[in-house]
Amino acid sequence: MSSPYPDIMRRDGFEAFVLTLPKTTLVRQWRDDSVAKVGGKIFALLDRDPGEVWLKVSEMAFELLTELDGVRPAPYFARAGWVAISVESPLRGDEVEAYVREAYRIIAGKLSKTVRAELGL
Repeated sequence: MSSPYPDIMRRDGFEAFVLTLPKTTLVRQWRDDSVAKVGGKIFALLDRDPGEVWLKVSEMAFELLTELDGVRPAPYFARAGWVAISVESPLRGDEVEAYVREAYRIIAGKLSKTVRAELGL
């Protein structure tokens, strides 16, 4: 029986995907969540396995995404513009991956010039 969860919402798929992004590091934090970082800053995480993908989004994307069923402001992270995307959302796996790529871009872009240079970004 196949899982209703897209690969990006399962630990092995999430971890494999985020590690394709340059200079990404992966740690297990809190309740054994898979946490993706660039330059020491979190850009996405997988809350449980399988579970929700939490990620940083633009202000506009936050407003639009949180109107969708299955997408909510991410607990503890919402004030910083994070959403939690569940399997109940209408987003396909490739769309969630695109949002993770954008989260990476947003966070990498906020790193200092020195850190970006050290990472070769």
